Amino acid sequence: MRIILPLLAVVAVAACAPPVPDSAAGVGFENYDTYIAQQRARDQQLRTGAAPAPAAAPVATQPQTEAQITAAAAVAAVRPAGAVTTTTPAAARPASNNSQISDEQDFGAVSARQSIESDAQRRAAQSAQYQVVQPTAVPSRPGGGTPTPIEFAVQVRHPVGQKTYTRSPFGASKAQANCAAYVTSDLAQDAFLKAGGPERDKLKLDPDGDGYACGWNPAKYRQLVRN
Repeated sequence: MRIILPLLAVVAVAACAPPVPDSAAGVGFENYDTYIAQQRARDQQLRTGAAPAPAAAPVATQPQTEAQITAAAAVAAVRPAGAVTTTTPAAARPASNNSQISDEQDFGAVSARQSIESDAQRRAAQSAQYQVVQPTAVPSRPGGGTPTPIEFAVQVRHPVGQKTYTRSPFGASKAQANCAAYVTSDLAQDAFLKAGGPERDKLKLDPDGDGYACGWNPAKYRQLVRN
C-alpha cells in the first residue's frame, strides 16, 4: 500500500502537465516539407509572373490574445463587407496630366511611342539641325567715348603714384573724405572717369594726378590681358 500511493501521486501530476508541442512541425507552418514547397512556388511565381498557386490548407495558429482580437474587430468595422485590398500595377495607373514633367527616363512610356529605328531617325534629324555659332567681336559700348575702368587700365601703362596729370594743390585735403563715399575703389574710378578724368578731377578723388582715383590699381586687369 505504501508503494501504490506514491505511484498514484506521480501519475496524477503527469496527467496535469501540459502537452509538449511537436518540434517537427516547425514554427509558423504545418511542417518543413510544406514550407519548402510554398517557398519554391513563390519563387517560381516571381520569376515567371504567373498567377499564384491555390492557397494551401489553413494552418493551425496559436490562439489570439484579447488585444489582437480587439484590433481585428476594429479593422473589420471600418472596412466595408467584401472589400479586397489590391495594389494597382504601374502599367494600369493613369498617366500624369502634368505636361511639364518629362517621361524620357521611363522605358515603358518611350518604348510605347518610339522604336529603335524611329529614335535613330529623330537623333539624325536633331544632328542635322545642329549649328556652330562663330564668335564675333564684342560691340562697342555707347557712352560718348568715356572708357570703363577696365578699358582705361589697358589703355594707359604708367604705374600707380606717377604724376601724369595736372592737379590743384587744394584738392588733397578733400580726397580722403570724398573717397569714403564709395564702397570700392572700382566704383570711385568709374565715377572719376565719367566726371572728366583723368584730365580733370572734378570730384577731387585723384590728388596726386596719376589718373587712378582713391588708390585704384589697374594691375589686376592688365594681368588678365597678358594671360
